[in-house]
Amino acid sequence: MMLPMLSPASPSIARMIAGLPDAIDAVTASAAPTHRFLRRRWYAAAIDAYGGTARTLLVERGGQAMAALPLIGLGPAPLRMAQVPGSYWPFRSGPVAQDAGPGDFAALLDEAGRQVRGFRLGPVYDGDPMLAGLLDAARAGGWRALPRFIADSYLLDIAARQAEGVWPRLSTLRKNRFNEKHLAALGIPDWSFASGADWQSGLFDDLATIETASWLADRTDGRDAKFTETGHGRFWRAAATDPVLAGMMWVALLRMDGKPAAFSFDINAGQHKYAVANSYDATYGQRSPGRLLYYRNLVRAVADGVTHVDWGAGDSGYKGLIGAERGPAIRDWLFLRPGLPALAGRVLARRWARSGSARSGNG
Repeated sequence: MMLPMLSPASPSIARMIAGLPDAIDAVTASAAPTHRFLRRRWYAAAIDAYGGTARTLLVERGGQAMAALPLIGLGPAPLRMAQVPGSYWPFRSGPVAQDAGPGDFAALLDEAGRQVRGFRLGPVYDGDPMLAGLLDAARAGGWRALPRFIADSYLLDIAARQAEGVWPRLSTLRKNRFNEKHLAALGIPDWSFASGADWQSGLFDDLATIETASWLADRTDGRDAKFTETGHGRFWRAAATDPVLAGMMWVALLRMDGKPAAFSFDINAGQHKYAVANSYDATYGQRSPGRLLYYRNLVRAVADGVTHVDWGAGDSGYKGLIGAERGPAIRDWLFLRPGLPALAGRVLARRWARSGSARSGNG
């Protein structure tokens, strides 16, 4: 069904709605393919897992939903500050229709200013559609936008690597096959992929089992684990109850003698793959099961038409060996409404920036 053409003269109307309306999914359906995981259930899963009471800034133009910004409280209630709920993987933002214009973002900020003194957007990538639109509207409307650097992202441009020659390199694949033979000496390996309706409780349990047996459990308190009960398992289980989100969630899995041994978990958003998490049982660490698995996963991604793999933040060493290069910076933003909040932002700016991460390299 074709959407109605919107007249540039159609007024943009913003309103605050209690909860998470179905209109969020209407916006997401017309958003950039890379952002179509930002569905209603994505935010609902975050609230289920981490708490908060949601309300949503919704912008409509000509009867069509153009942008949605779910919010929960940030800090003490008297401050009247808010933030976007969600997982940090891949980022926290709101969906924006691809044909959204300056008037839509101006309306969003106008209504936000009536509801809160300010809000946090992020961590989010430079160039994010919601961020870009809000920054332009903030400059025009007297809002103060305060950034703090979080990390660099790393992006693998598969098409660019293939244009340089055969990728993955045949020598790499040969080495991997050699290592797979050694891995097989420890048990019978079974390589598989799962997505969509495969997301049952047992599959999430398998991923949690791997994390519990990984270096993460030995070297940290486990709170950063994605699928355990003490980590973020509740979020991903709740998100997977949305069939559309479940269809985007993808895992490459290695079992040894039927026991879960390694995984690589992604969100596939069109031709863009977000590499969210990978882990392996430390028992098999000397045979590099994680490396073997993610190369198998990348070969499958190429066959499925994926053109870019977003490795997010973190260790750039192995990502560089794969062929990933530094991508957009990831930042947190505070948007403070005109008046006293914006003036206070002059004092807060340096403190907010220092609370982030120090940027390395030449970025």
